[in-house]
Amino acid sequence: MSLDVYKGQFREKLGFEPFPGTLNLKINENDANKIRKLKGQMKTIKGKEKLGDVKLLPAVLNQKVEGALVFPVKTQHNPEILEFIAQKNLRESLQLKDGDQAILEIM
Repeated sequence: MSLDVYKGQFREKLGFEPFPGTLNLKINENDANKIRKLKGQMKTIKGKEKLGDVKLLPAVLNQKVEGALVFPVKTQHNPEILEFIAQKNLRESLQLKDGDQAILEIM
Protein backbone atom coordinates (compact mmCIF):
# COMPACT_ATOMS: atom_id res chain seq x y z
CA MET A 1 0.00 0.00 0.00
CA SER A 2 2.99 2.27 0.40
CA LEU A 3 4.19 1.98 -3.21
CA ASP A 4 4.12 5.18 -5.25
CA VAL A 5 1.75 3.67 -7.81
CA TYR A 6 -0.90 3.38 -5.07
CA LYS A 7 -0.18 6.41 -2.81
CA GLY A 8 -1.63 9.14 -5.01
CA GLN A 9 -4.75 7.13 -5.75
CA PHE A 10 -5.36 6.47 -2.06
CA ARG A 11 -4.93 10.18 -1.36
CA GLU A 12 -7.40 10.99 -4.13
CA LYS A 13 -10.04 8.40 -3.17
CA LEU A 14 -9.70 8.41 0.62
CA GLY A 15 -8.23 11.81 1.43
CA PHE A 16 -5.10 10.42 3.10
CA GLU A 17 -1.91 8.54 2.41
CA PRO A 18 -1.94 5.23 4.31
CA PHE A 19 0.57 4.20 6.94
CA PRO A 20 2.84 1.51 5.43
CA GLY A 21 1.30 -1.82 6.32
CA THR A 22 -2.17 -3.08 7.12
CA LEU A 23 -3.98 -4.24 10.23
CA ASN A 24 -5.32 -7.76 9.65
CA LEU A 25 -8.76 -8.46 11.09
CA LYS A 26 -10.23 -11.95 11.39
CA ILE A 27 -13.99 -12.25 10.81
CA ASN A 28 -16.40 -15.16 10.62
CA GLU A 29 -17.56 -16.80 7.39
CA ASN A 30 -21.02 -15.22 7.55
CA ASP A 31 -19.55 -11.70 7.74
CA ALA A 32 -17.10 -12.54 4.94
CA ASN A 33 -20.07 -13.46 2.74
CA LYS A 34 -21.76 -10.13 3.55
CA ILE A 35 -18.64 -8.20 2.57
CA ARG A 36 -18.31 -10.19 -0.65
CA LYS A 37 -21.78 -8.93 -1.62
CA LEU A 38 -20.49 -5.33 -1.39
CA LYS A 39 -18.12 -5.74 -4.36
CA GLY A 40 -20.26 -3.40 -6.46
CA GLN A 41 -19.67 -0.58 -3.94
CA MET A 42 -15.90 -0.98 -3.88
CA LYS A 43 -13.61 1.65 -5.37
CA THR A 44 -10.62 0.53 -7.42
CA ILE A 45 -6.98 1.54 -7.10
CA LYS A 46 -5.20 0.65 -10.34
CA GLY A 47 -1.92 -1.23 -10.24
CA LYS A 48 0.73 -1.16 -12.95
CA GLU A 49 2.51 -4.01 -14.70
CA LYS A 50 3.00 -6.84 -12.17
CA LEU A 51 1.32 -4.89 -9.34
CA GLY A 52 -2.35 -5.81 -9.21
CA ASP A 53 -5.36 -3.62 -8.62
CA VAL A 54 -6.65 -3.04 -5.10
CA LYS A 55 -10.36 -2.81 -4.27
CA LEU A 56 -11.36 -0.75 -1.24
CA LEU A 57 -14.29 0.03 1.02
CA PRO A 58 -14.17 3.07 3.32
CA ALA A 59 -14.63 2.00 6.95
CA VAL A 60 -14.21 3.12 10.56
CA LEU A 61 -12.36 1.06 13.17
CA ASN A 62 -13.39 1.13 16.84
CA GLN A 63 -15.59 4.17 16.20
CA LYS A 64 -12.41 6.30 16.13
CA VAL A 65 -10.23 5.75 13.11
CA GLU A 66 -11.35 6.40 9.55
CA GLY A 67 -9.68 4.24 6.96
CA ALA A 68 -10.58 1.53 4.48
CA LEU A 69 -10.71 -2.17 3.97
CA VAL A 70 -8.42 -3.13 1.11
CA PHE A 71 -8.73 -6.18 -1.08
CA PRO A 72 -5.64 -6.70 -3.22
CA VAL A 73 -6.65 -8.59 -6.35
CA LYS A 74 -3.52 -10.74 -5.95
CA THR A 75 -4.13 -11.47 -2.27
CA GLN A 76 -2.77 -14.38 -0.26
CA HIS A 77 -5.46 -14.12 2.46
CA ASN A 78 -8.60 -16.17 2.77
CA PRO A 79 -11.93 -14.25 2.80
CA GLU A 80 -12.09 -14.34 6.62
CA ILE A 81 -9.00 -12.12 6.90
CA LEU A 82 -9.58 -8.44 6.16
CA GLU A 83 -6.88 -5.82 5.72
CA PHE A 84 -7.56 -2.35 7.14
CA ILE A 85 -5.52 0.74 6.28
CA ALA A 86 -5.43 4.11 8.00
CA GLN A 87 -3.26 7.19 8.15
CA LYS A 88 -1.50 6.08 11.33
CA ASN A 89 -0.03 2.98 12.94
CA LEU A 90 -3.13 1.33 14.41
CA ARG A 91 -1.37 -1.12 16.70
CA GLU A 92 0.35 1.78 18.46
CA SER A 93 -2.41 4.40 18.41
CA LEU A 94 -5.15 1.99 19.56
CA GLN A 95 -2.77 -0.16 21.63
CA LEU A 96 -3.89 -3.34 19.85
CA LYS A 97 -2.42 -6.77 20.41
CA ASP A 98 -2.96 -10.02 18.54
CA GLY A 99 -6.35 -11.46 19.48
CA ASP A 100 -7.92 -8.14 20.55
CA GLN A 101 -11.48 -7.56 19.37
CA ALA A 102 -12.37 -4.56 17.23
CA ILE A 103 -15.51 -2.93 15.89
CA LEU A 104 -15.59 -2.32 12.15
CA GLU A 105 -18.19 -0.13 10.45
CA ILE A 106 -18.32 -0.02 6.66
CA MET A 107 -19.23 3.40 5.34
